[in-house]
Amino acid sequence: MRAVQLAGVNQLAVVDVPDPAPQRGEVVVALRAAALNHRDVWIKSGQYAGLKFPITPGSDGAGIVAECGEGVDPSWRGREVIINAGFNWGDRETAQGAQFSILGLPRDGTLAEKVSVPVGQVSAKPGHLTWEDAAALPLAGLTAYRAVFSRGRLQAGERVLISGVGGGVALFAMQFAVAAKADVWVTSSSPEKIARAVELGAKGGFNYRDDGWVAAAAKAPGGFDVIIDSAGGEGFTKLIDAAASGGRIVFFGATRGDPPVLPMRKVFWRQLALLGTTMGSPSDWETMVAFVTRQHLRPVVSEVFPLARAAEAFGLMERGEQFGKIVVKT
Repeated sequence: MRAVQLAGVNQLAVVDVPDPAPQRGEVVVALRAAALNHRDVWIKSGQYAGLKFPITPGSDGAGIVAECGEGVDPSWRGREVIINAGFNWGDRETAQGAQFSILGLPRDGTLAEKVSVPVGQVSAKPGHLTWEDAAALPLAGLTAYRAVFSRGRLQAGERVLISGVGGGVALFAMQFAVAAKADVWVTSSSPEKIARAVELGAKGGFNYRDDGWVAAAAKAPGGFDVIIDSAGGEGFTKLIDAAASGGRIVFFGATRGDPPVLPMRKVFWRQLALLGTTMGSPSDWETMVAFVTRQHLRPVVSEVFPLARAAEAFGLMERGEQFGKIVVKT
């Protein structure tokens, strides 16, 4: 079969590799589409923990079950499925355990024609989704769902701020919050991305490069009950200023590094909660898929590439020019 393979740091090629064979309790999924995450770019550039080469990256995927390993009900064969990329979450809902891992490292991932995974990691593909839509959903959708609901405890009517709209998780968080009947605002350095977010249901947005955006935000919605962020860095203190008293700031990344200063007096006096999160539990996965199905939500797909042009897909993500998920047809 054909697969994307990283032979070393920034050494990407599409090559022929042996078909995967299902182990006991596993199924082989003949993939119809996969999708990129920033994690794949960090692995490619050597900026991710636990690197090993060669590796087929890719955490997101959807396809048809082609083979069943020993101990798997053969009725799975032929089913259309999506793959939950989070393996071995553990027995605590509050946080993942020590054995938790993500598909695509250390285990070969979805940027291939086939992938073998435990049968417990697959779910029925929501019927309203195309293959491209379904492939775009898993990792980013799960991360956003846990951030918004399990950690952020969003309620209808609350004011929400999604920072850095345009990336996959941020857009899912915005779509989920809009569907939950919250008043949603966004930040971006791109007026075009803010305009597109408004088309998708956001009330408005702020350019985070403008020094006065926090003051403008305070006048518009009056502070935010829930803020979702993945950047951190110097801008994190502005998010604290933008939060309403009793607000929850949920963050799932730190692409701009750690904040240089944490204004603790503001945090405790205004009763703010700072909540870290990543990926999601099996329960989060089940409720996320059900929510997407019930609301008939469709992921925002920025661009679709054939497997042979996977390097171009990586290049688009590395430049940060996408609005939504980058999908690879397998």
